[in-house]
Amino acid sequence: MNKKIMLYDTTLRDGTQGDQITLSAEDKLRITHKLDELGFHYVEGGWPGSNPKDARFFEMARGMSFKNTQLTAFGSTRRTDTTPGDDPSIQALLETETDAVTIFGKSWDLHASEILGVTLAENLSMIEDTLSYLKKQGKEVIYDAEHFFDGYKHNPDYALSTVKAAIDGGADIIVLCDTNGGTLPHEVQGILEQVMPYITRPVGIHAHNDCGLALANSLQAVQLGISMVQGTINGYGERCGNVDLISVIGALQLKMDYQCIAPENATHLTELSRFVSEVANIPPLNQRPFVGKSAFAHKAGVHVSAIIKNPTAYEHLNPERVGNRRRVVVSDLSGKSNIEYKSEEMGIDLSANGNNSRKIVDKIKAMEDQGYQFDSAEGSLELLIKKETGQFEEPFTLESFRVTIEKNRSRPSSSQATIKISVAGVDEITAAEGDGPVNALDNALRKALNKFFPHIKEMGLVDFKVRVIDGSDATAAKVRVKIESRDSREIWSTIGVSEDIIEASWQALVDSFQYKLLKAINGE
Repeated sequence: MNKKIMLYDTTLRDGTQGDQITLSAEDKLRITHKLDELGFHYVEGGWPGSNPKDARFFEMARGMSFKNTQLTAFGSTRRTDTTPGDDPSIQALLETETDAVTIFGKSWDLHASEILGVTLAENLSMIEDTLSYLKKQGKEVIYDAEHFFDGYKHNPDYALSTVKAAIDGGADIIVLCDTNGGTLPHEVQGILEQVMPYITRPVGIHAHNDCGLALANSLQAVQLGISMVQGTINGYGERCGNVDLISVIGALQLKMDYQCIAPENATHLTELSRFVSEVANIPPLNQRPFVGKSAFAHKAGVHVSAIIKNPTAYEHLNPERVGNRRRVVVSDLSGKSNIEYKSEEMGIDLSANGNNSRKIVDKIKAMEDQGYQFDSAEGSLELLIKKETGQFEEPFTLESFRVTIEKNRSRPSSSQATIKISVAGVDEITAAEGDGPVNALDNALRKALNKFFPHIKEMGLVDFKVRVIDGSDATAAKVRVKIESRDSREIWSTIGVSEDIIEASWQALVDSFQYKLLKAINGE
């Protein structure tokens, strides 16, 4: 490996400024430990002077030891009408007892004069005074030069003077921020080439993604000599977010020969991305580079045929290097190669000299023409392949069901379902209530099957989605229902399509139960 790059994670502070992202103090502590395990150098815990939750986080973290991570408290320069020693927010930083603190100050003259309402000279004093005071308290001080790139473009001399004030105050690291996310890569290059000779401290970059260029700008900065990249996991952050440190590590360490974390830890990047997504209660982005579910997914038959021969034909790196996996999805764009690859992956013997492959491809294309979408419903796909090849016999059949919905003026609607199924020639009739018609059907079917298949108790419904396939028919339009279910071992998706939403839901529901029973019967 060549030069080592320090990773500074601000998911717990800058990341939570993103829309719909909230983390409790306990959530923050869980994420901190995960980042520490992977070897992140700095984790910014929050701004203790701004809210009680961040103060509580630092109180919980006080006294804890971290193997690799330097926990960092974040704050602003002193107020205009006081000294650092008398500024409550500065004192809140000291009360965290972290060895490192990060202070942000204004590098753009517009922000000093129009937003803060101070003279340019006073802004410089605020920067130097604050950093000098914190250094005297024995802290490692990281200085975030907020709006540096915009400031430099408007008034280069003043932007540089703010950095000089930070250096004079004792800053250990200077971080140049593209706070508005509007700087282009060639501008980053031009500005860094001009200013780097004047900065006598290690330099970092903090890039926002408003132009979709945060990663490009960060990589450009590394090539020009910066030694720290600030960002967040999954790119969470205000407006369009921050640079995604997952992609930073993937690009720098696996493609550019820099070292960000221990080489063996790169295989945990997918796990890290999904862990933070789960804690933040934000659905994972399938198309996220390196670690998304679709990052190494192949759909077109030509592509699948090629990767079977050599995966590098359509993959920029081995997905296992980041803890991800190759996926072949099946759709109306599929060919025999897709079916054969998926069948092998599922442990299904197609045989029949390729006849089964062709038959299944034709079946899938015809069904997708009707609105099915098997690339997002692999549970239904596996059932279809096994049924078409005679390797699965349906464990139960529907004789009939009836769903009633009752609504009156004073209370919400309620649903009841009555269902009759046949299992090995034995009829079972049950009824159940639910919060809606699908929930009532789910409860009734589960109740009927429990007598014959106790494994059903292990599974539960995770998600239920309805999509209108073509809205031109208004309320008579065909709909696609996708159900996601899980047990203690896996999560699977199933699908149904019909002009009747209850019928489409029933199809997806039956597939979900049949998939569970298929695995139970096979001992999986």
